[in-house]
Amino acid sequence: MRVVSVSARNFRSYEAAAAPLGGGLTIVWGSNGAGKTNLLEAVYFGCTGRSCRTTNDRELLRFGGEAGRVVVRCEDDFGAHELGVGFSPGEAKRMSVDGASVERLLDSPHRPLVSVFLPDRLELIKGVPALRRAHLDQFVTALWPSRLANRRAYAQALAQRNALIGRVRSGAGSRSSLAAWDVRLAQAGMQVMADRREAVSLIEPAFEDVAERLGLDGEPTIAYRPRSRATSVAELAEELSERLEGDVERGFTEHGPHRDDIVISRCGRSLRTYGSQGQQRLGILSLLLAERSVLAAHRPSVPLMLLDDVMSELDHDRRAALVGLLTEGGGQALITTTDLDHVPGAFSSGVARLAVAGGAVVEDVGAGSVAR
Repeated sequence: MRVVSVSARNFRSYEAAAAPLGGGLTIVWGSNGAGKTNLLEAVYFGCTGRSCRTTNDRELLRFGGEAGRVVVRCEDDFGAHELGVGFSPGEAKRMSVDGASVERLLDSPHRPLVSVFLPDRLELIKGVPALRRAHLDQFVTALWPSRLANRRAYAQALAQRNALIGRVRSGAGSRSSLAAWDVRLAQAGMQVMADRREAVSLIEPAFEDVAERLGLDGEPTIAYRPRSRATSVAELAEELSERLEGDVERGFTEHGPHRDDIVISRCGRSLRTYGSQGQQRLGILSLLLAERSVLAAHRPSVPLMLLDDVMSELDHDRRAALVGLLTEGGGQALITTTDLDHVPGAFSSGVARLAVAGGAVVEDVGAGSVAR
């Protein structure tokens, strides 16, 4: 699956803009505040139906605009496809695939997989475990779409158990009925843990290889850290039962896979606690590129990589290594930068360049430029 172009109307700083994407690396360049990140966000929004920067769609609408729309056009071995997302204040998003309305773009087989790096993604290492769990679960779903049902089953069982705990705490429920929910939660929980463990085992070797190539020294590793030590449904159900009194006192289920974590380390020490910001950045890039490698091996196409302002914090050797990793395997990547010289090979024949200025996107076609 290849993204051919993106068009945006009343999206962030763009009244109307259209941009072609190259088959490999596409560089979006321009001065600070020109709208480079907005274009990257439009690609993500058009591929997923959601923003990579905000949960408030009102922030996406251009000042003075009444309604916005993003259209992403793609191609695969079976032909061309069009993904559309329309939005306006106070209304639900209107999503479509090839002209037919859909509730979720994420369920469409005609949308490209996409991975994004933004400067604030350092929170994936620096932030709370919930961020890392959510990221891992999204990767599991991208790798094995049918396994989304396992996570949903766990979330439903957890909500039911918590609701019953609340009733018990208020004196309106019976403790005896919790045993059945312990088993149901344990059944779903063991499957979620197995999915996460298998996913991380696939990421591990790719992560170590990518991290070494990007210059993250100290034998970097990634590891899954489940909260439970259970190896069977019965053992996890027993752990839940043993903690019942504490759960009733707190009013919710404290133990289980919803407390799992992932740890990225170097020299045997967590990057979250002991890594510099530069090392944390390399850790995130290594994780995203490792996931891309795994998905490329297990899914029909290589995910599209979107990287915002990543080159400014890397030295020349690491920039070159990153470009090499992005261009391997035939996948697409989009990088924003204020300076083309920051991207090794920016003027190579296989690299597409888009200049952003004055609310417009201009394609660099060598002998001249075409406003779009």
